[in-house]
Amino acid sequence: MVRPAVRQERAFVGRQGELDVLADLVDGDAGRVGYVHGIAGVGKSALLRRFLRSARNSGTSVVELDCRTVEPTERGVLAATGGFGNVAELLTHLALLPRPVVLALDHCEAFRLMDTWLRQVLAPALPDGVALLLAGRTPPLSGWFAVEGFCSLPLEPLDEPDALELLDRLGVPPGEAVRVNRVARGHPLALVLASAGIAEHPHLALEDAAMARVVDELARSYLDGGDDALARRALEAASVVRRATGPVLSAMLPDADGDDAVDRLLGQPFVDSCRDGLVVHEAVKNAVADFLRGAHPRRYLGYRRAAWRELRAQAREAPARELWRYTADMLYLIDNPVVREAFFPSGTQPMAVEPARPRDLAAIRSIARRHDGPESVAVLERWWDAAPDCFSVVRDRIGAVAGFFLLLGDHLRRTTVPGDVVTDAWVRHLRDHPLPRGQVALGLRRWLDAAHGESPCAAQAACWLDVKRTYLALRPALRRMFVVVRDVATYWPVVEELGFRPLPQEPVELDGARYGSVVLDFGPDSVDGWLASLVGAQLGLQRGDGLDEDSRELTVQGSPRVLTPLELGLFRHLRDRAGRPVGRAELLREVWGTRYTGGSNVVDAVVRTLRVKLGPAADVVETVRGAGYRLRADWCDHLG
Repeated sequence: MVRPAVRQERAFVGRQGELDVLADLVDGDAGRVGYVHGIAGVGKSALLRRFLRSARNSGTSVVELDCRTVEPTERGVLAATGGFGNVAELLTHLALLPRPVVLALDHCEAFRLMDTWLRQVLAPALPDGVALLLAGRTPPLSGWFAVEGFCSLPLEPLDEPDALELLDRLGVPPGEAVRVNRVARGHPLALVLASAGIAEHPHLALEDAAMARVVDELARSYLDGGDDALARRALEAASVVRRATGPVLSAMLPDADGDDAVDRLLGQPFVDSCRDGLVVHEAVKNAVADFLRGAHPRRYLGYRRAAWRELRAQAREAPARELWRYTADMLYLIDNPVVREAFFPSGTQPMAVEPARPRDLAAIRSIARRHDGPESVAVLERWWDAAPDCFSVVRDRIGAVAGFFLLLGDHLRRTTVPGDVVTDAWVRHLRDHPLPRGQVALGLRRWLDAAHGESPCAAQAACWLDVKRTYLALRPALRRMFVVVRDVATYWPVVEELGFRPLPQEPVELDGARYGSVVLDFGPDSVDGWLASLVGAQLGLQRGDGLDEDSRELTVQGSPRVLTPLELGLFRHLRDRAGRPVGRAELLREVWGTRYTGGSNVVDAVVRTLRVKLGPAADVVETVRGAGYRLRADWCDHLG
């Protein structure tokens, strides 16, 4: 079988002009920054891979990151580049590498939360002789053009001679190649799809269609053609998740072997392998998922439910350093646009968020005076005096301040400012409901856009995008989030769905205007647990698992059953590992608190009494010969 890297090398043609530009960026003693961008499937990753392979062969030191597999925080970048403790250590490492040096970040669209950090912290500090290359779908924000040595490199479809050469390499006869390129119009991914699919689907007349529809139609043709049913089902399943692995595919396709499904996917021309699994090209993935959502909604839901159960089970056993990938997996499963867009924005963000600088105070004060009264403005000015580092500004394409926000962290515990009745209410809540040791709270005290105030707009979207970056940077310590608005009615339907609840106190007043605060408690598992619960609720799997641990009651098909302490401990342990066999020795150790295995029959006895109480749902607790017991992955459906 031809593996992805080999297949992609064979399918690379042309692009000499772009390769020369990248080579020029790396030459010389001064550091340079290049940003390759273009629509999905146009060949950005292929170009970057070809250039980096050539650079390595010529003696260039290359540090390469796939942003899809890196936590979008400073901590994530430092860990992925070598486990460094801070930026200074990373820069020292790069400075000691043989010159020239290239730090390459592919799939930067997955790293939008880190754009400001890359642009303002990393790029300006790179040692001489170190080039930064980025590749992503969205064009660079205007702020990048102020970075010394910056070069934007938009990638266009292949011209006709290169397109025909690619089709020749893909085995398309010359007489057919011209017709195929009339459909694909030089778009590399469409050429690859069409080379395999157009002969089997001559009815596809797409010469005049938009490129997005061309890719959609060609991708869906893979679901219709061929005799390999497992390959088609594996493609369906893999198009619903962020990354595909053997265990995840086994859970989604219970009558198939997950490793076999992985091998079938590796044979497809639009599947790539990365550090933590297989990834279907985003354009193909979106086309297949959209088709499933519309044509087979129950199958689409079933895939997502099975993936959620497996990923939740894996996350419970994952070390802290691996939790990000499961958080990202959970985010990908959610169809809630508020949450999905907040972490993985699909469109181009025209605004850039940056830490406020002293010269920004005049713009911040002007915006605040335009939308708030004198008391509120005075409170913001006191916060500027007490904590200027908590202010951020939102800049438009020409660098002007279009908005600002104030995000408070440690200050909620150790200080406030006179006259701020809003944060006074937050501090009272924290005093009445103390945070567990080692956990922290955030408070979004105010955000304002120059034209729209606190109303929904591009600046507000940029603000919340940056707040989500802070969420990830603080996990797993982040426990609570406070937000205040004047226009509660506009935002309440959104924040309620995300788990925010009104602060118990009455709304407070400034300048005669009422300000209402809401609070989100992420729970003991911080951001990761909150997101898993949001996804589960959307999938109908978190409507309550029927277990009230305080009263030791388990609701079975509407009827409460009281459990003994051992039955509760046994059920809870199996629930937390649903879908996986658990041995008797483990149950004795974790539930009974003993390492003595000679009395494992006590486990069997409690399983029997638990099954009696489960009644018609007793078969959700399965006996696994030679292994122990397993709670079925779909147990919640049978108890409801």
